Amino acid sequence: MSRSWGGAPARLRGRSRQCGTVDRLLADVRAGRSRVVVVRGEPGIGKTALLGYAGQSAADSRVARAGGVESEMELPFAALHQLCGPMLDRLDRLPGPQRDALAVAFGLDSGGGPDRFLVGLGVLSLLSEVAMDKPLLCLIDDTQWLDQASAQALAFVARRVDAEPAAVIFGTRDLGAEDDLAGLPDLVLGPLSGADSRELLASAIPGRLDERVRDRIVAESGGNPLALLGFRRGWRGTAGGPDRAEFLAADRFASKDDSAAAAAGSPPNRPATHPCSGELQGALASALAP
Repeated sequence: MSRSWGGAPARLRGRSRQCGTVDRLLADVRAGRSRVVVVRGEPGIGKTALLGYAGQSAADSRVARAGGVESEMELPFAALHQLCGPMLDRLDRLPGPQRDALAVAFGLDSGGGPDRFLVGLGVLSLLSEVAMDKPLLCLIDDTQWLDQASAQALAFVARRVDAEPAAVIFGTRDLGAEDDLAGLPDLVLGPLSGADSRELLASAIPGRLDERVRDRIVAESGGNPLALLGFRRGWRGTAGGPDRAEFLAADRFASKDDSAAAAAGSPPNRPATHPCSGELQGALASALAP
């Protein structure tokens, strides 16, 4: 994703409709209305990039972020603490039971497990309090890896945020209707079109790529942005030159940073893990060799 000359973020390649949805959501928030959307899609499809677009488009709002971390899934309220930690200076403005529940949840006070209902109400009140100063945008990425306590609280909030100038945007790999966010408005990111795939590929490759090789890469990527760019990783050089390329398959990516880089038009920062066919490797090496 690049920036336009005016300083506003340029729309993501192949995602004009989805960026338009985000633009309208932010316009509603600026007008004092609440909005929620769940961005769904396979790994590498550009969910993190779309959330990044939203954050960059909300320069006139307060942006709060949290992300699921697989290693923290067993830590209750870990993701909720990411989101609300910077807002805890407002804690004393909440009703007593809600304040106490959040204080226990975030380790600011001792006590048994806090009442989950009061935690949800406390987060809702805290976000409402913050949104009174300026519009609030909450970006929650990788929700498939949220700890269960945070997932329940954030879903509770998303279903009740109403009269505040606040928006919550979730990003998740879960495509079904069985997660905590089921029933909320969603925005599904599908594969890039053939034309957009070719443009993204061309933006990542120095020089001209043979059309047959290009079309083969586009077909094998399935329109997944990270897969399109992943093949360019994994070069091994001998005698100063590349002799091999590997293709990163579209069905298994773990890094949200890679997903953002892919949709933004930049190569991922991780080496490829799934080799393409020997035939395609040879064609790539021939096409890209100096």
